[in-house]
Amino acid sequence: MRIGNLEDLEVMKKTKKLENENIETSDNLIQLIQAQEQKDLKKSEKWKNWWHYYKWYVICGIILSGIACDLAGNALGLWQPAPDFQIAYVGETALPEETINALENAFAALDRDLGLDLDFNGDGKVTVKIHQYAGSGQTPDSDARYYQTASEISLIGDISDCDSYFFLLEDPDSFQREHQLLANPDGSCPDSADNTTADKVLLWSDCPALSSLELGSFSVSLSGQRMTGDNQELLADFYIGRRCFYTDTMTENAEQCSALWDLLSDCMF
Repeated sequence: MRIGNLEDLEVMKKTKKLENENIETSDNLIQLIQAQEQKDLKKSEKWKNWWHYYKWYVICGIILSGIACDLAGNALGLWQPAPDFQIAYVGETALPEETINALENAFAALDRDLGLDLDFNGDGKVTVKIHQYAGSGQTPDSDARYYQTASEISLIGDISDCDSYFFLLEDPDSFQREHQLLANPDGSCPDSADNTTADKVLLWSDCPALSSLELGSFSVSLSGQRMTGDNQELLADFYIGRRCFYTDTMTENAEQCSALWDLLSDCMF
């Protein structure tokens, strides 16, 4: 056989071998692609199967989480607009909820009578919040003492955080002796030896801007009986004062609250 024919034969063998290798590589690649497709299909089928059996658990979990977040947000006041000003009630007995609601609505509407824009935070709505820090009354049992302690701690937190600018007080003298927080007529803090309240608080019934508020009536249950009363009569012997600030930390909208206090103390409409 001629040398040229031998070389051609070798070339043909090599070419055929490369073709076989390419075919084998293509077959392997096709098998890999098919295996991956089957694997992906199995994953998809597993996911569909899982979703079929557990979708309602997932949906219920999302709903419950949303409800929990909403309740927590409402409890912490995260979803509610910040009040324009806040009032702390300090007394022996908690005021009826109807009285609190009436007071918040009446204070929010004071701008119509006093000619002062009470929308201090500029959200288009006047919002007033009243916090109750009531003691145990005359009941000496352990539950009442626990309630009183919790109320005192909450009041200290309110004072420290400068939440409330105004204080509605049943016994202003006792409050001033304990906290010395009621401001002088000019808004300054009293001297360390000054525990008086004569020029620092307003008697509710003596201030026409307060005693003329339309507050309606309240209803409470006592000893299994339903009793009603007039809110203005209930508040007649209470006092209202404003706080002073011993540090640079102040209540939100303190300047505007001070203007409101000036109008109340002057008994203007």
